[in-house]
Amino acid sequence: MMLRRTFYLAALSFVFASSWSVQVHAQATTKAAQNTPPPPTPAPLTHKTATTTVEVGTLDGVPYRIDLPDKWNRGLVVYFHGYTHAPVHFREDAPELAKLRHVIRSGYAVVQSAYAQAGWALQSAPGDTEKLRKYFGKKFGQPKETFVTGESMGGALVMMTIERNPKPYAGGLNLCGSVGSTLDNMTRRFALRAAFDYYFPGLLPKLDPVPSNFVETEALRQKVIAALNGKPAAADAMRNLVGLPSNIEVARMMVYYTYIIADFQHKAGGNPFENRNTIYTGTSSDLKSDAALNDGVMRYSADPKARKYLLDYYEANGKVTRPVVALHTLYDPIVPGSILTPYQQTVAKAGHSANYVQQYVPRQGHCSMTADDIGRAFDELVTWVHTGKAPAPGLLR
Repeated sequence: MMLRRTFYLAALSFVFASSWSVQVHAQATTKAAQNTPPPPTPAPLTHKTATTTVEVGTLDGVPYRIDLPDKWNRGLVVYFHGYTHAPVHFREDAPELAKLRHVIRSGYAVVQSAYAQAGWALQSAPGDTEKLRKYFGKKFGQPKETFVTGESMGGALVMMTIERNPKPYAGGLNLCGSVGSTLDNMTRRFALRAAFDYYFPGLLPKLDPVPSNFVETEALRQKVIAALNGKPAAADAMRNLVGLPSNIEVARMMVYYTYIIADFQHKAGGNPFENRNTIYTGTSSDLKSDAALNDGVMRYSADPKARKYLLDYYEANGKVTRPVVALHTLYDPIVPGSILTPYQQTVAKAGHSANYVQQYVPRQGHCSMTADDIGRAFDELVTWVHTGKAPAPGLLR
């Protein structure tokens, strides 16, 4: 009996000792894990060209690219890229951004971030790009002056940066930017998609919400083109509403609008758009056409919390305290030049019209200005900053 009791106590002691040992080991392992530094960020990759050094790498997991001319003039250009469906990646041996070739060959370094988000990236892009700007200054030395430029969504980021973080910048060049009120600009697109559903029910996915797995495909675009061609009166009404000259472009925009509406709904956590108070006009010279659309179109209400996302990213305030040149093409089906008028009025109300000049080039297409166009506009901006003499609005000379 004594032998059994001794064996039991010994076994029990072993169990407690083993349990305590496991706990101590687990605690030590946890503490070691806490004290283990995160995996190091991969070293940047560099590539030497005949005139520049290219560096690509990541900052907090976000890819970036730097183009540094051999004959650097101590100037820096911060570039915001436009809307993309997929994440952006950089290669060190890829050519320089063609549209900024003049800028780089004039001696300016160029930095660009891929952003932590694809799609509408106004939530992450400013912070990601500001980290990159500071990284550049720390590694290569502070530039004597810094300019900001970008295309399409990147143009909106130019204005957002000048309005909210102007201190580091001498001036900005907004290229075909989706400026002003994101909510207003996107609500118009949403209302047009709803009108399309009235004329062509069931052809495109539902609007609230758009299925999260929706993708743009050429097959879908061709299907929409065929539907438009098959209903001439409805197609006429849609072309008049959207302000586009062909069924092909209407089809492209309707499919594209569907994709970006889904993107906004996903990022906003709900549907930020509505057309419940929209009065549709201009479908035809016959008012009965407008009346039929207004009576029959599906009406939607917005989620207030989702609307706030668009107001944050972003609603323009017009505080343009640095010289800015806004360059647009005369015909742009994605970002029509007409959206510049409300933004100009916002700038005027804020009292900063003297810092804002709008120019155009007689070209067709979204952001279809040439490298030469951009180079001349950039030179005008630099001259304005250096001399205080603003370029003339209107046609880019």
